[in-house]
Amino acid sequence: MVLAAAVALVVAERAYRVFEVQFAGLILRGITSSGVYVAGERETVYFGLSGTEPLGLRMTPECSSAFMLIPLFLVTAVMMWFRPRNTRRPFFSLLVSAIAVILVNQLRILAIVGLVQWLGVDRGYYWGHTLLGSLVSVLGGALALVLFVWLGTRGPKNRESTP
Repeated sequence: MVLAAAVALVVAERAYRVFEVQFAGLILRGITSSGVYVAGERETVYFGLSGTEPLGLRMTPECSSAFMLIPLFLVTAVMMWFRPRNTRRPFFSLLVSAIAVILVNQLRILAIVGLVQWLGVDRGYYWGHTLLGSLVSVLGGALALVLFVWLGTRGPKNRESTP
């Protein structure tokens, strides 16, 4: 089931990117009043529409969280293969870590939007995408991986038993 989900994510990667920009648009509509438009067919979210420098961010395959999720799916499948009686823990670990990866990617998008609005399109996009966006992705991805390993491998709570 987990391997099928990984394959489905690869096959439906474009639809997943549309989901990501739709989600970003939903968040941006909630936190900004500068106008937001999502062009799902172009995997693009436009913001700052009521200002003087509107901008569209296109979700390309390399900017999507899809390919950060695939290794988590594959490791989960391996864990379930070697311990078929214990599938709840790896599946829960996958679920929590996948949510974390998705939210980290949304945070990266919000960082880009915030810096563009603060520093302007040229400087804001450069710093938001190149420096801060990469930093958020790397640190957030690392934290999601640590969370995945911790949740997936920690043992049951030890209960002291009396002899």
